[in-house]
Amino acid sequence: MSHSAQGKLIVGLDIGTSKVVAIVGTVTADGSIEVIGLGSHPSNGMKKGVVINIEATVNSIQRAIEEAELMSGCDIHSVFVGIAGNHIKSLSSHGVVAIKDKEVVEADVERVIEAAKAVVIPADQEILHVLPQEYLIDNQEGIKEPWGMCGVRLEAKVHLVTAALNAVQNIEKCVKRCGLDVDQVILEQLASSHAVLTVDEKELGVCLVDIGGGTTDIAIFTDGAISHTAVIPIAGDQVTNDIAMAFATPTHHAEDIKIKYACALARQVGENELIKVPSVGDRDARDLTRQALAEVVEARFEELFLLVQSEIRRSGFEDLIPAGIVLTGGTAKLEGAVDLAAEVFHASVRLASPTGVTGLTDILSNPIYSTGVGLLLHGLDRLEGSGSKSVNKKEVTKLAWIGKAKNWLANNF
Repeated sequence: MSHSAQGKLIVGLDIGTSKVVAIVGTVTADGSIEVIGLGSHPSNGMKKGVVINIEATVNSIQRAIEEAELMSGCDIHSVFVGIAGNHIKSLSSHGVVAIKDKEVVEADVERVIEAAKAVVIPADQEILHVLPQEYLIDNQEGIKEPWGMCGVRLEAKVHLVTAALNAVQNIEKCVKRCGLDVDQVILEQLASSHAVLTVDEKELGVCLVDIGGGTTDIAIFTDGAISHTAVIPIAGDQVTNDIAMAFATPTHHAEDIKIKYACALARQVGENELIKVPSVGDRDARDLTRQALAEVVEARFEELFLLVQSEIRRSGFEDLIPAGIVLTGGTAKLEGAVDLAAEVFHASVRLASPTGVTGLTDILSNPIYSTGVGLLLHGLDRLEGSGSKSVNKKEVTKLAWIGKAKNWLANNF
């Protein structure tokens, strides 16, 4: 880690459907991140991962940022922002270029990335990430770091992630309305993967399932690289709505009941356990069995896990994830969720909390903060210069111009 990076602030902003979380980290002398501030506020302007009310979203962001600034004692000027939603699409692509000087340099990698991202996408979508999976030099496969290697032809297999242009612009607008700059907009499950997956899991093959409030985000890793991403618009809010409808109770009471008493596997609940369920209006609260609640919750979780399973099968990677399923996100914390997932997927399943940072770990060791911590770690990668593993559209253009300038100087001086 360079001396100039030491002490630099990195801020992750997770704008979710149910909450907005701002996490402030500082780069330590050993190149790790120490979390020094945390702010959280209910999210009032989002639905299924997209902005539906600018003013409400701005207010929620502002409150979370102010709380994080107060705790950290720092002024926040820019943030790494997560994005999710059903508008997120992904596809695989392939690029080929000639190696100019028979040895791979940065400019060659930039050109092959440009070639790989030259695909037709809808006019209302933009490329969010270009994620290299592997490079090939003269048909030699499995190369992760091609720099300095000799050859004639360089190929790149990449995973492209696209997002709706208006969804990205609305999130950026909300952040800028708070007086903040956007360092980068990052796919939420990509961010979460930095915080909860091990290197061994990524190499062996694993599926990350991040269950939030509005969306369930999926990322499949094989051979150490991301191979498939998807978003399912069913998550914790649908569980809350099911409870509200089934037991005729207001939504905010249904949310409390879900957090305190819900279980995703009905057989794990005693038949005689009773809970108080508030009624609508002035009606008296009722006594209902916790098992009845669990039956409602289990039905929705089973539907969600079956949709995830269907997406994994559709991706073609079902037999390439021997490390199993990793659950994270606030909704994944529900009692019985891991056991039900193991039954549905017939695979090993674990619940993951974020790791990889120091400071406030007693608070951050919670699946709710996986995306926020992951945004910090992604920001650290960018700061260290390894962000080429996740290159967005603006970065590719900038890097290409730098490469051209270097070549011109080499040829003229």
